[in-house]
Amino acid sequence: MQETGGINEPLVLSPVVGTLLAFDFGTQRIGVAVGNTFSASAQPLTTIAEEKNEIRFAAIAELIREWQPCALLVGLPVNDDGTPHELTALCRRFANRLHGRFALTTLLVDERYTSLAASEQLNREGIRGRRQQGLIDQYAAQQIMQAWFDEPAACITAGADRKKNE
Repeated sequence: MQETGGINEPLVLSPVVGTLLAFDFGTQRIGVAVGNTFSASAQPLTTIAEEKNEIRFAAIAELIREWQPCALLVGLPVNDDGTPHELTALCRRFANRLHGRFALTTLLVDERYTSLAASEQLNREGIRGRRQQGLIDQYAAQQIMQAWFDEPAACITAGADRKKNE
């Protein structure tokens, strides 16, 4: 969709406009952040500290009901050189499940260094060491969302290429 932004100046509207939820997927915990495209800001929201998928997805369903996001962001872990990480396939599968269950645009975002950035942010806030454990995942989700705000074109849409993503 295109509109005029001014005199002969095209304005391209993003297909993702509104509230977003971001997920930092892990086998033991999933960090969640919330943000919106209007302010291009993200806030840590919660950590789902549950390993059973049905409980995880029930918690996610409740967050989706509460926040009514227009899209979901999922961190995609890759190695420093861009090659797949041991969790890459699991994160793609998680993103595809989110897309399938909730019928929302689901984007994969390169999450390199987000946990490090999250830890540094917590350190600046005076939260160090073991005290970070319950928060680091949701702060990493916040970093994932900020990465999307900084460069949305670098994302991959979940479910766009089923063979490649699974």
